[in-house]
Amino acid sequence: MSNSRENISGNSPWEDIVGYSRAVKFGNQIFISGTTATDNNGKIVGLNDPYEQTIHIIKNINSALKKAGAALKDIVRIRIYVVDINNWEIIGKALSKYFIDIKPAATMVEVNKLISPEILVEIEADAFLG
Repeated sequence: MSNSRENISGNSPWEDIVGYSRAVKFGNQIFISGTTATDNNGKIVGLNDPYEQTIHIIKNINSALKKAGAALKDIVRIRIYVVDINNWEIIGKALSKYFIDIKPAATMVEVNKLISPEILVEIEADAFLG
Protein backbone atom coordinates (compact mmCIF):
# COMPACT_ATOMS: atom_id res chain seq x y z
CA MET A 1 0.00 0.00 0.00
CA SER A 2 1.28 3.43 -0.93
CA ASN A 3 1.15 6.04 1.79
CA SER A 4 1.09 8.90 -0.68
CA ARG A 5 -1.36 11.72 -0.08
CA GLU A 6 -3.40 13.33 -2.83
CA ASN A 7 -5.60 16.35 -2.18
CA ILE A 8 -8.61 16.40 -4.51
CA SER A 9 -10.31 19.68 -5.31
CA GLY A 10 -13.98 20.15 -5.98
CA ASN A 11 -13.15 23.57 -7.47
CA SER A 12 -15.10 25.34 -4.77
CA PRO A 13 -13.98 28.87 -3.90
CA TRP A 14 -14.39 27.91 -0.23
CA GLU A 15 -11.55 25.39 -0.41
CA ASP A 16 -8.90 28.10 -0.60
CA ILE A 17 -10.73 30.43 1.78
CA VAL A 18 -11.11 27.81 4.51
CA GLY A 19 -8.09 25.66 3.65
CA TYR A 20 -9.58 22.24 2.95
CA SER A 21 -9.92 19.71 0.13
CA ARG A 22 -13.12 18.18 -1.23
CA ALA A 23 -11.41 14.84 -0.65
CA VAL A 24 -8.11 13.41 0.47
CA LYS A 25 -6.80 10.13 -0.91
CA PHE A 26 -4.23 8.51 1.36
CA GLY A 27 -3.02 5.17 0.09
CA ASN A 28 -6.16 3.14 -0.59
CA GLN A 29 -8.40 5.29 1.61
CA ILE A 30 -10.48 8.27 0.46
CA PHE A 31 -11.98 10.77 2.87
CA ILE A 32 -14.71 13.03 1.46
CA SER A 33 -15.29 16.31 3.28
CA GLY A 34 -18.73 17.39 4.40
CA THR A 35 -20.59 17.89 1.13
CA THR A 36 -23.63 20.05 0.53
CA ALA A 37 -26.03 20.51 -2.38
CA THR A 38 -24.20 23.24 -4.23
CA ASP A 39 -23.49 23.47 -7.94
CA ASN A 40 -20.19 24.53 -9.56
CA ASN A 41 -21.10 28.19 -9.05
CA GLY A 42 -21.80 27.77 -5.34
CA LYS A 43 -25.58 28.00 -5.83
CA ILE A 44 -27.67 25.79 -3.54
CA VAL A 45 -29.59 23.08 -5.38
CA GLY A 46 -32.96 21.85 -4.09
CA LEU A 47 -34.02 24.78 -1.93
CA ASN A 48 -36.37 23.60 0.85
CA ASP A 49 -36.16 20.03 -0.50
CA PRO A 50 -34.09 17.57 1.56
CA TYR A 51 -34.66 14.81 -1.01
CA GLU A 52 -33.26 16.83 -3.92
CA GLN A 53 -30.41 18.15 -1.77
CA THR A 54 -29.44 14.59 -0.83
CA ILE A 55 -29.50 13.46 -4.46
CA HIS A 56 -27.27 16.37 -5.48
CA ILE A 57 -24.89 15.74 -2.59
CA ILE A 58 -24.42 12.13 -3.68
CA LYS A 59 -23.65 13.33 -7.21
CA ASN A 60 -21.05 15.74 -5.78
CA ILE A 61 -19.53 12.93 -3.70
CA ASN A 62 -19.45 10.66 -6.75
CA SER A 63 -17.61 13.35 -8.71
CA ALA A 64 -14.91 13.57 -6.03
CA LEU A 65 -14.64 9.78 -5.90
CA LYS A 66 -14.14 9.61 -9.67
CA LYS A 67 -11.25 12.09 -9.40
CA ALA A 68 -9.71 9.71 -6.84
CA GLY A 69 -10.18 6.68 -9.09
CA ALA A 70 -13.07 5.32 -7.03
CA ALA A 71 -16.85 4.96 -7.24
CA LEU A 72 -19.85 4.99 -4.92
CA LYS A 73 -19.49 1.22 -4.49
CA ASP A 74 -16.19 1.88 -2.66
CA ILE A 75 -17.86 3.87 0.13
CA VAL A 76 -17.67 2.10 3.48
CA ARG A 77 -19.06 4.81 5.78
CA ILE A 78 -21.28 7.89 5.52
CA ARG A 79 -22.17 10.51 8.10
CA ILE A 80 -25.32 12.51 7.43
CA TYR A 81 -25.98 15.80 9.19
CA VAL A 82 -29.53 17.16 8.99
CA VAL A 83 -31.20 20.24 10.43
CA ASP A 84 -34.51 18.44 10.93
CA ILE A 85 -34.41 14.77 11.91
CA ASN A 86 -38.09 14.53 10.99
CA ASN A 87 -36.87 14.43 7.38
CA TRP A 88 -34.99 11.17 7.98
CA GLU A 89 -37.34 9.05 5.86
CA ILE A 90 -37.24 11.28 2.78
CA ILE A 91 -33.45 11.61 3.09
CA GLY A 92 -33.20 7.86 3.56
CA LYS A 93 -35.28 7.32 0.42
CA ALA A 94 -32.83 9.45 -1.58
CA LEU A 95 -29.85 7.62 -0.08
CA SER A 96 -31.35 4.23 -0.89
CA LYS A 97 -31.41 5.09 -4.61
CA TYR A 98 -27.61 4.84 -4.53
CA PHE A 99 -26.76 2.75 -1.47
CA ILE A 100 -29.40 0.00 -1.29
CA ASP A 101 -26.89 -2.59 -2.51
CA ILE A 102 -23.72 -0.97 -1.15
CA LYS A 103 -25.00 -0.64 2.43
CA PRO A 104 -22.18 1.42 3.98
CA ALA A 105 -22.01 1.95 7.72
CA ALA A 106 -24.03 5.11 8.37
CA THR A 107 -24.94 7.65 11.00
CA MET A 108 -27.59 10.39 10.74
CA VAL A 109 -27.46 13.20 13.26
CA GLU A 110 -29.60 16.29 13.73
CA VAL A 111 -27.60 19.50 14.11
CA ASN A 112 -28.71 22.98 15.06
CA LYS A 113 -27.38 24.66 11.90
CA LEU A 114 -25.31 24.04 8.82
CA ILE A 115 -23.20 26.62 6.97
CA SER A 116 -26.25 28.30 5.39
CA PRO A 117 -29.90 28.30 6.51
CA GLU A 118 -30.93 26.97 3.07
CA ILE A 119 -28.74 23.89 3.43
CA LEU A 120 -30.73 21.09 5.01
CA VAL A 121 -28.33 18.16 4.61
CA GLU A 122 -24.56 17.64 4.65
CA ILE A 123 -22.85 14.29 4.08
CA GLU A 124 -19.30 13.04 4.71
CA ALA A 125 -18.06 9.77 3.23
CA ASP A 126 -15.12 7.41 3.60
CA ALA A 127 -14.15 5.02 0.84
CA PHE A 128 -11.68 2.17 0.58
CA LEU A 129 -10.03 0.88 -2.59
CA GLY A 130 -9.00 -2.72 -2.54
